[in-house]
Amino acid sequence: MAYLKTEDILAATGGTVLCEGQGTYTGVSIDSRTIRDGELFVALQGARSDGHGYLPAALQRGGGALVSAVPQEMPHGKTIIRVGDTLEALQALARYLRQKRAIPVIAVTGTNGKTTTKELTASIFSQEKKVLKTGGNLNNHIGLPLCIARMEGDEDIMVLEMGSNAGGDIRLLCDIALPDYAVMTNVGHAHLEGFGSLEAVRNTDLEVLGYARTFAVNADDRFLMEGLQGLNSGPAAGYTGRTITYGIDNPADVAARDISLHEKGSFFLLCLPGGKELPVRFQLSGRFNILNALAAAAISFAAGASPDSLRKGLEAFTGVPMRLETRQLGGMLIISDVYNANPASMQEAIRELVRLRRERTIAVLGDMLELGSYAETAHSGIIALLNELNVEMLICVGSEMQKASASFRGDCYCADDSFQAGAMLADVVRPGDTVLLKGSRGMRMEQVLAELETAYAGGVDAL
Repeated sequence: MAYLKTEDILAATGGTVLCEGQGTYTGVSIDSRTIRDGELFVALQGARSDGHGYLPAALQRGGGALVSAVPQEMPHGKTIIRVGDTLEALQALARYLRQKRAIPVIAVTGTNGKTTTKELTASIFSQEKKVLKTGGNLNNHIGLPLCIARMEGDEDIMVLEMGSNAGGDIRLLCDIALPDYAVMTNVGHAHLEGFGSLEAVRNTDLEVLGYARTFAVNADDRFLMEGLQGLNSGPAAGYTGRTITYGIDNPADVAARDISLHEKGSFFLLCLPGGKELPVRFQLSGRFNILNALAAAAISFAAGASPDSLRKGLEAFTGVPMRLETRQLGGMLIISDVYNANPASMQEAIRELVRLRRERTIAVLGDMLELGSYAETAHSGIIALLNELNVEMLICVGSEMQKASASFRGDCYCADDSFQAGAMLADVVRPGDTVLLKGSRGMRMEQVLAELETAYAGGVDAL
């Protein structure tokens, strides 16, 4: 569907038409390699590359382009619009289209569980409505406006993940998306190199309160609740919107009881305001994923989702790739949670390793990155948890995990990289073992599983 028009681009950006071809576009792209027929190419200028250099290639399929520099040659039959800054123009275009299509917008923020909560929320609303959602984890100042700019024009609701690396990031994204509803999953130690402190992480995510009129919050996160309750100062000052809580341990508006965790999946009763209870046969494992389900249920309920959509949407969701995937391999149970890592998510994954223990437990752990001065403490804390839970074996990848591993009480091996870790694991693992693979994205821990699959070629099956 060609929803985007040249007139929209000019109204949003104040740009100038340098040459004119088609007046409508099938979408927006920033990548000349994957642009599709009729899309608008936005020539972004980055630290490593300049999109203007790929303009001729992009226009072989694209219908036009947004540029900040005048091309040496004007293409025939294509529309070129010049703006002052192409990134700012993309963001302005997304805000314009969001306002033009006046539908509810749900923002998902927090340290852990954002992508899963976003996907669960989208699954709930997709039972009855057409949903626009951020793809993958494209949750930053480029990915989020790109998602909005790709709308087809007949969506009923938007569910947008918002990530942050420093103060002001959530405010910027909210200025673009103008959310009506927001859900915050938790506050944890992540990206501390940019934030500097845990308080700064919390305050940045709470910037969403300046926009959303309804806010769902994790009642089990004491540090988060303390920040929300300090309404006389900080980002929560003056918030007058509706707050709905969710949780397992503490009293909450939306809660879970009769929880039953299994090797694959779980069961719980979803308790809603007004006393209604829904039995949910959830396809995801782990207690923390039930919290993600409650987060999605709370904000979806507040935004008007029906009880039937809540139950069906939660039960239909099968998970996000590379996040707590379980596999059988040569008589072993492999838990692959390799998408990313910070202290809180690492701790939860280790608890799942122990909960699913068959015989020996083996943790293959890579460094948790971007923790700044907190890195040594964080990695030492992970080793302490491994010792407390009697994990038998550790294979560590990265300087921080290796340094902390000196205090590990079980059998310990140190690998130079994830490839070597996979080879080490293949040498020591045996039938009956339960194995966890976990580390930050930059550690490429998925290669451990790839090495293991090569060693046990033909023996891997998803549970």
